[in-house]
Amino acid sequence: MSRVAASYFDGKTSRRHDVYLTVQNGIASIGESFPADVFADTGNALQRSCPLAQLHVSERIRAAARKVTFPDGAYLEINDHAAFNGLLADTGHRDSWVVALQQSWRGSLLALLATAAILILSYLYGLPAAARVIAFNLPVSMERSLGDGILDYLDQQIFKPSTLPATRQQALRSRFQSLLSPTPDRPAYVLLFRQSKIGPNAFALPSGDIILTDELVHLLADDEAVMGVLAHELGHLHERHLTRRLLQSSAIAAAATLLVGDVSAVIATIPTLMLDLKYARDAETQADEYALRMLDKNGIAREHLAVAFEKLGQLSPEVASFLSSHPSSAERLRHLRGQTDSGIRPDSEK
Repeated sequence: MSRVAASYFDGKTSRRHDVYLTVQNGIASIGESFPADVFADTGNALQRSCPLAQLHVSERIRAAARKVTFPDGAYLEINDHAAFNGLLADTGHRDSWVVALQQSWRGSLLALLATAAILILSYLYGLPAAARVIAFNLPVSMERSLGDGILDYLDQQIFKPSTLPATRQQALRSRFQSLLSPTPDRPAYVLLFRQSKIGPNAFALPSGDIILTDELVHLLADDEAVMGVLAHELGHLHERHLTRRLLQSSAIAAAATLLVGDVSAVIATIPTLMLDLKYARDAETQADEYALRMLDKNGIAREHLAVAFEKLGQLSPEVASFLSSHPSSAERLRHLRGQTDSGIRPDSEK
């Protein structure tokens, strides 16, 4: 009968007993000098036995002691892995497939690849789909509250009251209101004018507010180009892009924080920024498509929108296409003008 040296703890005190473990006929026995059939603790003679089916054996970890736990919380610690593995083999004990995978570098590599694949697929397909469903089912009051909070912040930090004459503002509002929407479910919106510290800009908030800066109106100097930009922002509202992006960014930030830990809030925002850029680019392309359909429906030449983005693109150096939150200027202008990479219009658009 083979035996294995072990340390026994009763689970109630920190006292350690040096014992031997043996197994016979499905019964595990421990004793300080010989196998026993009953538990007894009389001085130095500690003896105990228990059916194998009632014992719990810990998983294999390279340098850690193996642990065998009794039903009442007492346990054994065994450092002689080779002898203990031989004893387990004699009893017919087999590790679970999970443990077997953990002990195999091939299994660990497979698990790593599977985890990476799940994360990538969740990012590419699961997260956008979930954000879209949630965004389109959020109560209007919640979106309105979110947008109002953003606008209040921007008014304090970036914007000043518009200096455009009231008649000019109303003319632009009336012109845009008169345009037909490319879809029957035209989003509700409010067109607001502001001066901006960051120059010409226009964007839509989840609340339905479309902000148009005085600087952009002056830069474009073309009402039809302004209509194209507003149609683009209406496309963002129609697709709930900002709400979806906020949901996606929050989810990515939460996941990044879990992965990175509490090391630094700045570090945790890096994957949020890099991963979220792809969504921003897709949103801009969808908003462009919405604007083009709206311009076509109202007989406004697409060139007005192309010129608008061309002027905006000239304000700052070109940003690399991969890292930009918008499609690159050249790529975008080709799309708006209906050109392929070769510069030739498709037959369907001639």
